[in-house]
Amino acid sequence: MRNFFRVVALTLPQRLTFVAMMLTAVAVACFWGGNLALVQPITEIIFSGKPPHTAVSHRVAKIEANVNQGWREIAGLEFRLATASTEAARPLKFQLQTARFRLEAERQALKWSRWYRDLVIGWVPNNSFWALAIVVGVLLAGTLLKDVLLVSNMILVEKLSQTAMYKLRTQLFRRTLKLELSTLSDDRSSNMLARFTHDMNQIHSGLNMLLGRVLLEPLKALACLVGAAFICWRLLLVSLLIAPIVVLIIGRLMQSLKRANRRAMEEMSQLYHLISEVFAGIQAVKAFGMERHARKKLHQTGKQYFFRALKIALYNALARCSAEALGMSIISLALIAGAYLVLNQQTDLLGIKIMDRPLSVPSLMAFYFLLAGVSDPARKLSEILNYLQRGMVAADRVYEMLDRKPKIVDPPQPKFVKSPTPELKFDNVSFAYNAGQLVLRDVQLTIPFGETVAFVGPNGCGKTTLINLLPRFYDPGEGVIRIDGLDIRDLRLRDLRQMQGMVSQQGLLFDDTVLANIRYGSPHTTDAEVIEAAKKAYAHKFITEKLEKGYHTNVGERGGRLSGGQRQRVLLARAILRDPKILILDEATSQIDLESEQLIHKVLEQFTRDRTTLMVTHRVSSLGLAHRIVVMDGGLIVDVGSHDDLLRRCDLYRRLYQIGFRQSA
Repeated sequence: MRNFFRVVALTLPQRLTFVAMMLTAVAVACFWGGNLALVQPITEIIFSGKPPHTAVSHRVAKIEANVNQGWREIAGLEFRLATASTEAARPLKFQLQTARFRLEAERQALKWSRWYRDLVIGWVPNNSFWALAIVVGVLLAGTLLKDVLLVSNMILVEKLSQTAMYKLRTQLFRRTLKLELSTLSDDRSSNMLARFTHDMNQIHSGLNMLLGRVLLEPLKALACLVGAAFICWRLLLVSLLIAPIVVLIIGRLMQSLKRANRRAMEEMSQLYHLISEVFAGIQAVKAFGMERHARKKLHQTGKQYFFRALKIALYNALARCSAEALGMSIISLALIAGAYLVLNQQTDLLGIKIMDRPLSVPSLMAFYFLLAGVSDPARKLSEILNYLQRGMVAADRVYEMLDRKPKIVDPPQPKFVKSPTPELKFDNVSFAYNAGQLVLRDVQLTIPFGETVAFVGPNGCGKTTLINLLPRFYDPGEGVIRIDGLDIRDLRLRDLRQMQGMVSQQGLLFDDTVLANIRYGSPHTTDAEVIEAAKKAYAHKFITEKLEKGYHTNVGERGGRLSGGQRQRVLLARAILRDPKILILDEATSQIDLESEQLIHKVLEQFTRDRTTLMVTHRVSSLGLAHRIVVMDGGLIVDVGSHDDLLRRCDLYRRLYQIGFRQSA
């Protein structure tokens, strides 16, 4: 619940909207209770059998007679008490006290009756039909005004909830972008997508209900309870005797409902994961004929969610039935007790004083209608509670991610690389994704500025992990990476990554134009600079000649409308436009055709000059660009040297060359 109220707090800065929402809710509740209270004058007009002015004057006269009778009764009791013995005085004192209470009640009733008489005589014609027409007109006008206020309230509630959702979604996205790759890789992308979509929708529904219905319905019920209490508060207490039992039952159901909603959201995340996984690998699914297997997995997961949803529906239905039972029980108790008191003109029930003076039939009818007005908000609240429970569970899931603290952050007092030709040094660097399982061990390597270094080795030897430490996708467990003698952890992340450009085998193109994809990471460059970078990457020709809209052609999701070689040249143009001091190439030419490889090789011959280049590759043509080759195995640097030197002295490099490099040549 605490996390859900953190969402509610996001609406508080909109003070004027929040206050307007509160005022409209209070006004709607007042009109709700006031409209129901009009049952009393309507009943009086219909059943009195007298013109309105005569009826109200007669009622005032009757109460005046009761007041005069009360005064006479008190005077008689006081006279008897003055001459009574000590033993006889006790019951007389009790009778005198009761008579005084009754007189005070009649005097208050007289006060209100006179005010009511003056109001009727001043504003209502002395004709029963036209008087009824005016009261009904007031009822209709009140209903229309209440509906206008209700619409305003709903719009204000939606504005508040949508603003909160916008802020929460933005906060979550910002925090997710700040998290390190290790944390993001632990969470499935489908699980994150579920938080951004399904969970956000549930929070929005819950917040909408809280600000709207959860505020409005209790106010409506409160307005009716206040009206009923004004008529006879003791009778109201008798009617509400059963309420605590039903409230306890609903509370237990809500706890079960929250647990069921939590499991349902977890299963919904599983559904997101399964669907996204199948469509991401749809080619493999079709190629291996696994459609039936995919359908079976979806059926199993969907069936679990189906039964969970049925369980939620059961709890929700039970809560609604309990609320309706509560409302009917309240009305039934009030009906029996009130009818007994009115029909017998009594003020006591089972020896307990319920009212100071007998109720009239119109007052009792208004009391019943006001209680009926309580039951409707109570029923709606039972339905709303399910949305609230879902919103609370979803808020817990969202804030679970939002409260995560990124491990890789900017230093409190960042330093800056001042040298235009910074040296790069890996100083006894060790790293492990999981505790106790080192991927890199005591890596010691110095790379002068302008040198091109290639990293080779068997799969899983730590090549890609090592270069991923440089932009601080991860931080070393031990050791230091230095640029210009500075620990890269002492540099601002933005400054560190601004120095670097990366082209990888899995480099991503976004679902946007070619122009936007090349400019990605260098947003302030001109179109002319983008085109120049594309020319240097040998991409300009295919962009202008083979793409329908040239640089304004949309490349599709993940660049799916381009070939592998075209994608890599666009990625290379992106890196060229950035003009980094350090270029990182991770298998940048591993899955492209020979023609594209030759073009990219020509680009790299020019572009790797006057900058430090680190590349992971198995291509002999790419190895020819390297000043030195670093051979790695089991997280260790086995040897460092030129291609010819390593062929002579390094057995591992020789085997890799014979098995892999030659085949790719």
